[in-house]
Amino acid sequence: MNIAASNVNEVSRQTAWIRVIILSFAAFVFNTTEFVPVALLSDISESFGMIPAQTGLMITIYAWVVALMSLPLMIMTSKVERRKLLIILFILFILSHILSGVAWDFKSLIAGRIGVAFSHAVFWSITASLAIRVAPAGKRAQALGLLATGTALATVLGLPIGRVVGQWLGWRATFMGIGILALITMFALMRYLPLLPSEHSGSLKSVPMLLKRGPLMGIFLLTVIAVTAHFTAYSYIEPFVVDIANLDQNFATLVLLVFGGAGIIGSVLFSRYSTKMPTSFLFSALILLTVCLSLLMISSQNLTAFIVLIIFWGIGFMCIGLGMQVKVIDLAPDATDIAMSIYSGIFNIGIGAGALIGNQVILHAGMTNIGYAGTILSIIAAVWCGFIFNRYRVAMGGEPRQKNQLHQH
Repeated sequence: MNIAASNVNEVSRQTAWIRVIILSFAAFVFNTTEFVPVALLSDISESFGMIPAQTGLMITIYAWVVALMSLPLMIMTSKVERRKLLIILFILFILSHILSGVAWDFKSLIAGRIGVAFSHAVFWSITASLAIRVAPAGKRAQALGLLATGTALATVLGLPIGRVVGQWLGWRATFMGIGILALITMFALMRYLPLLPSEHSGSLKSVPMLLKRGPLMGIFLLTVIAVTAHFTAYSYIEPFVVDIANLDQNFATLVLLVFGGAGIIGSVLFSRYSTKMPTSFLFSALILLTVCLSLLMISSQNLTAFIVLIIFWGIGFMCIGLGMQVKVIDLAPDATDIAMSIYSGIFNIGIGAGALIGNQVILHAGMTNIGYAGTILSIIAAVWCGFIFNRYRVAMGGEPRQKNQLHQH
């Protein structure tokens, strides 16, 4: 009997991990399409007779649509069974990629991208909580780590492969290729995911309730500052490598690869240490980000120092993203999907704001200063993190203070 029981258990654990892996592959597909225009900007600009600064708007439009639509779409779909919702999202995602692939002008390409952004807005609102639900018991941090690995692989593999496909077969083929990957992923989800009734998703009534939670609001504000700090510099890493570090285009691709690869190391560190260090893990990662941004300009003059810095920067930012995501899930167990949709929206506001601030810094102070601009924001983020983790110590997973208990006695 015991052998049979352990076999059943083994199969269910294996199936559980397969489900998490499929979700992390879906995360890979969604994140690849979000950032692939970065690798294709010049080609897209050329085919429509535009300049990269104009076509670059498609990145901002995408981020802002996700930011604006995350919460409204999440509330509209809060009661929909999750497996069915994922399949609907994938159908919209695939059709939007077909439109992007056949786009006859820049406006039709933007229309295709907006369709993708709509599916993205809901996907990222529900995926983290779904990964936790389908994961084997007690393997929550590992499931989120795998999801993060899928996200990181988008920068390691997705972007460079998208770039190579674009150069060989044209940028349209890249979008079509992502659509085909999405189709395969959708069939895998249909095959392996069980019915997942909407659970703890919350509703419109949850929003005011969540907004009254001090620790959660603290994390939301931290998210926007930290993400803006990172993207102030990271959005322009490719021209920075070429114009400031005086390295060639291929090296810029390598930098993106190294950064994404370091993100995988970050997700492993997160799986291993985040639960052991509930209050200091995120703070340490923010200090690491601050140091990296402050040394960006100095390190760019020495190849080895620059690569080492990119590695630590990649590790730091992945740990920050995951650390904040877990705190949101912990602080809103009763309305996880709504809270995650707000988080996803705020994260995308940070992406757009960072790109905008970086753009202004480059225009008015020169590209050499993007790291320093990011540093100022990163210092503010670290100070704010220290403050909220101190103020809401127990809510953030820390031990209650001993002194206070002694005073009460």
